[in-house]
Amino acid sequence: MSVMRFVGGNSREAMRQVRAALGDEALILANRQTEHGVEILAMAESAATQGEANVGESAPRSVEPSRPPAAAPATPASPDPAQAFEAMSARLLEEMRDMRALLSRERDPSDSTRTLGEQLIGTMLETGFSQALADEVVAALPEELALAGAVDERALAWLARQLVKRLGGLDDEAAFMDRTGIVALIGPTGVGKTTTTAKLAARYVMRHGTRPVALVTTDSFRIGAHEQLRIYSRLLDVPMYALNADQPVSELLGRMKGKSWIIIDTVGMSQRDHRVIEQVSHLHGGDSPVRLVLLLNAASQPETLEEVVVRYRQAAQAAGGELTDCIITKQDEAGRLAPVLDIVMRHGLRLLFVSHGQRVPEDMALAEPEALIADALADRTPSARSPARQMPEAAVRSSGNLLGQGRRLASVLQALRQRLPGFKRFEEVWNLLGMPASVQQQRLDRLLADYPQGDQALGMLWSERRRVPGESWSMPDVALSPEGTWLALPLLQHRQVAGQQARLAEMLEQYGVGVHLLNGLPDSDAGDWLQKGGLSWCSQVRGSQRVEFGGERCTLASLSGIGDAVGDVRCRFRGAAARLGLATLPVGVVFKGARRDQQSLDAQAWFGEVRDEESGKVLAKRYWIVPLRLKREPQPLLLTLLQGDVLPQLARSAWQRLDPAELGELRADLRLLMASGLATVAAHLDLAEDVAAMDLRAELLGLGGGRRRRRDVALLESLVQLFMVRDAIRHLGLGERETG
Repeated sequence: MSVMRFVGGNSREAMRQVRAALGDEALILANRQTEHGVEILAMAESAATQGEANVGESAPRSVEPSRPPAAAPATPASPDPAQAFEAMSARLLEEMRDMRALLSRERDPSDSTRTLGEQLIGTMLETGFSQALADEVVAALPEELALAGAVDERALAWLARQLVKRLGGLDDEAAFMDRTGIVALIGPTGVGKTTTTAKLAARYVMRHGTRPVALVTTDSFRIGAHEQLRIYSRLLDVPMYALNADQPVSELLGRMKGKSWIIIDTVGMSQRDHRVIEQVSHLHGGDSPVRLVLLLNAASQPETLEEVVVRYRQAAQAAGGELTDCIITKQDEAGRLAPVLDIVMRHGLRLLFVSHGQRVPEDMALAEPEALIADALADRTPSARSPARQMPEAAVRSSGNLLGQGRRLASVLQALRQRLPGFKRFEEVWNLLGMPASVQQQRLDRLLADYPQGDQALGMLWSERRRVPGESWSMPDVALSPEGTWLALPLLQHRQVAGQQARLAEMLEQYGVGVHLLNGLPDSDAGDWLQKGGLSWCSQVRGSQRVEFGGERCTLASLSGIGDAVGDVRCRFRGAAARLGLATLPVGVVFKGARRDQQSLDAQAWFGEVRDEESGKVLAKRYWIVPLRLKREPQPLLLTLLQGDVLPQLARSAWQRLDPAELGELRADLRLLMASGLATVAAHLDLAEDVAAMDLRAELLGLGGGRRRRRDVALLESLVQLFMVRDAIRHLGLGERETG
């Protein structure tokens, strides 16, 4: 019998290999978890069948062990070969049956062998979220989590983060309550507008007193509607005004002078009533802008909620306004919270408050996305059988959802602005695309005149002063933030002063930069200046760099075998996980251009060997020089220089993607800033290991349409697409404004 071994990243991948090699009726002999994934031992069914036949032919049908005479001493009986073989065959056939069932389940994605993405979609559907939102969310599942294959605490925490991120709300109540003007509550009949009007009015009164607050009702159709609101107005000691549904708000403003906070309780109308547009038009008929707030009944069916949002938003647009805010009512009457939250998220509404009872004002609270999502996910109704689905197709459908794509694009851009210092300035540089070259030059000069700003830069990663292979430009320099993060917008070499020492001094004088990461040893003037100033520096050099050791001049490469090993650290190298083994040795160095009689500098040489994390294969060797006086451990500086190796390559790829033939008039220096900025952002996202970076990578790669072997290159291409789509949306909006 011929047994084959298969290894995959997870059980699903390993089983695919088994079926590809041996067919659907393959017989699984064993499976186990290893450090490389899942290992499966399998064989073809025909081989097993032949083995069974051989067992039947060779083994006797009935074997009775002989018994010794009663008087004879008992001796251990030697195992019978035929019986042992029969027992082994029985165990083998039992495992075959078990693994046949595993193969069958693998073809049916409704059980535990589904991918993590499919399981998370099932979780969302069981809590009441829609298929559309589930597809959109899980399309951005990070690879780091997907490899786990099972829903665990990390996966559920990621899912909650994604939903919270999509549920927009108020940072605090003051953001809404302290803004003066007119607020109109709109929505279908019975949604709770009158009670919510009273709750909001009570909150206004508690913050601002009774004098500046007024209530308005347009509900002249419902019996007792005026009286109900009038009771609340008396209790709150604020005036109430009645307005016919066909009257514009401006007709009342003269009677409400001195009122800074006006709340309108509108007549309830079905979302299918054609008069909805007229109602919203009258609210916008005056000179004073009216903030529309849509009330959503948490107990309504998802289809009804969808229709309410769509129709009322259409009415607002037809009236020349917009509808972006909402309040959830009757949470206490809802069986599940997920359906109404799903509607709010998919339509990009801002959730202000959640109402959960009739008491005024107690039964209304500021919307807290984290708590609401936690409540929604905790209320699951497991289905007996989830429909079979193919994730790639779902992701494609989600990508075609323009509204979902727009939300994800805005979310990614906002996360990049918050995460990367200098990203907003990088966006401003990108905004120059499409302008005449003369305008590009003028605005670029202004944008770069005060960059970096304030205390943004603590260190500098100085690029080599030579052209990138195959190109006519040099890689710009990159500033480092106090946290060690690369600033998103690099610094063009040709805009800096001449001379290495002058450049270092200028960065210290203007920006307080005291850490310098260099490619190659500094020249004599710069080296002396660094030493006298007591500044931190680290140079990445070649293995052919000569140093003094043991009274002789030697190359660093020849000394690498005698350095003191100091362990290894995890890193990424050329877009893949790796480990950097480090060793060190005290040496003497002489700066470039130094006098012959100048003494060497006491320094520390560092030797690095980069190995692939999985295979252990040596990928590269690196060498560094740091001053011996550097008190703190220099490993972070070495690692930053090593990881900066990829920037010129990524910048070159981005440069080639930014083709002026497609983008229009584009200055070379602007193109280089855009390309190097994309490279810096892509490299940062690839290197970062925190949870927020993992989520952001997945979102960005999802927008880019997929993943490839080298993650940093995939991130770069996704960033290019992100900005192209952003520009298309901006230009589309500009065209609408110009023609409107």
